[in-house]
Amino acid sequence: MAAMTQTSSYTAFDGDRRFAAGPLAEVALAAKDVTEGQRPHDVLVFDDATGRVVDLYLMGSAEEVAARYAPAPETERGAATPGEEDTPSPGKPPKRRGRGRPKLGVVGREVTLLPRHWQWLGSQPGGASVTLRKLVERARKENARKDQMRRAREVAYNFMSALAGDRPGFEEATRALFAGDRPKFEAETEGWPTDVRAYALELAAGAFPEGS
Repeated sequence: MAAMTQTSSYTAFDGDRRFAAGPLAEVALAAKDVTEGQRPHDVLVFDDATGRVVDLYLMGSAEEVAARYAPAPETERGAATPGEEDTPSPGKPPKRRGRGRPKLGVVGREVTLLPRHWQWLGSQPGGASVTLRKLVERARKENARKDQMRRAREVAYNFMSALAGDRPGFEEATRALFAGDRPKFEAETEGWPTDVRAYALELAAGAFPEGS
């Protein structure tokens, strides 16, 4: 089973039943339909990227709910209009540039090191900045798989705690999850409701060593 990609997608449960998945606006509308039934519902919406519960405000018409949770336009997310950062407005001085080279994606921030570290960095080809970037990229590649497993374990645990914390085998399943024991995890969740177990397995897909 492939690991879930961290995208802007959400999953909704009515008790133990998974009834919606997809963009937040769509899931919010589905949740609104369910919660407007005649009987009380225990509806929870989870962020697929974190496994955490998302609080939704579902009052108003369907159109209002859809608009409330629709993706924000790119310009409202802080993205600059092409050329905006370079073109001063009439009577307004140009924005002061910070350190780094923003157009290339390079951002300057403070780094605190011991003198011997600076001395070694300064002696490397390309200087301190180039060497630091190379070291960071190498560490990212070497630890990519470990980081993926750690994130998947945290995401799966967040969901499990919210919807399966009182299920038989929860503690054993949690230990198996963080130990990277896929067979044990699958065995301990065998008795869980179908949708709850299926979603937990999806979220935990990247939590185990390859080939396990």
